[in-house]
Amino acid sequence: MNYLTWIRRNGFILGLVLAVLLAFLFPVPGSRNGFLHPELVNNFGIALILFLQGLSLAFEKLKSGASNWKLHAIIQSFTFIVFPLVGIFAYFVVPLLWTSEPIAIRQGLLYLCVLPSTISTSVVLTAVAHGNVAGALFNAALSNIIGVVLTPLLVHELMQTTGQSTPLGPLMKITLLTLLPFFIGMSLRKHVKKWVDHHKAWIGRISNTVIVFIVYSAFCDSFVEKIWQQHGTATAGKLFVCVALLFTGMSLLIYSTCRALQLNREDRITAYFCSVKKTLAMGVPLAMLIFGPRSDIPLILLPLMLYHPIQIFVNGLLANQWGRSVETKTKIAA
Repeated sequence: MNYLTWIRRNGFILGLVLAVLLAFLFPVPGSRNGFLHPELVNNFGIALILFLQGLSLAFEKLKSGASNWKLHAIIQSFTFIVFPLVGIFAYFVVPLLWTSEPIAIRQGLLYLCVLPSTISTSVVLTAVAHGNVAGALFNAALSNIIGVVLTPLLVHELMQTTGQSTPLGPLMKITLLTLLPFFIGMSLRKHVKKWVDHHKAWIGRISNTVIVFIVYSAFCDSFVEKIWQQHGTATAGKLFVCVALLFTGMSLLIYSTCRALQLNREDRITAYFCSVKKTLAMGVPLAMLIFGPRSDIPLILLPLMLYHPIQIFVNGLLANQWGRSVETKTKIAA
């Protein structure tokens, strides 16, 4: 693999790293009241991302995977019940081991745990591993549809459970910038389906660019208000360990549960990829709406930004390994 191919495959992660670097070097333009007007760009960008998510959702392909209710129940239960419960556990246990942990980090871990799954990568990895692609498409899409509504409500309720003041922003604003564009996109898809599917790569690039800008503006505020000087860069290193342990623990729990429930190989792979993954594409804009204009929003986003490359790297290796094992068995059988 040459360098250009590697950059293309990892362009989004590199863009996030570049956004943080630019925020460190040039924080004023993207900070609140900066000349880039991030408060306006972010609101428009959030609506645009959710519109494109709805527009890209291949709802017409979901019927073939809709009948496997056992698979659906496992995936959605892990996404919106088990993961949030683990998030609450981490919220109370992590401070016992990491006494200097900022409260925003704990909120970020909890927020990470209530997010829905990804759509595109869950389906792609399931296909590479020769899993149940129809089931992956159905559940990843269902997870995001539910997540647009349920994630803000879960954050609101779980924060109250942990004794924190609710960070839920104005409900009307969240509705206007998430639900409305998302369902408008879904309703328009039937009229522009061929065009959307043909330009799927460009739609993905537009969404990723908006996310990179939102991350840049969020980190600009943190550098202007010297958040990182208060907590130190060692915070990111400690958090990486926490996030890696969360990913590893949930991976083992999901896979062992699927084996205990005797799912067949294809459904087991689908359940794993759809249950363990968390969406950065929807997570970043929703965080900006739910938590509002806080200077420590980068600390809330940091667990998600660390979880994302871990899930891409590890799940990519697993998908290739599981896919090769099937191909090897097929060749031997032939």
